[in-house]
Amino acid sequence: MTYENRATPPRSREERAALMEKRREDAEKALDERRKADDAFRANFERLKAERLAREAAASNS
Repeated sequence: MTYENRATPPRSREERAALMEKRREDAEKALDERRKADDAFRANFERLKAERLAREAAASNS
């Protein structure tokens, strides 16, 4: 395999560093969005659980 026949030239050190930085930023953004979604899901789950337990307690007291 010869490297002279590449369709695109190899990236420079600066281009690779910029690409790695962009990927890191994108990953951090995706993780932050995922954490927010997980927190919202957990809050809704706990709210619904509390409502269900309250209904069950009210039904058993009647």
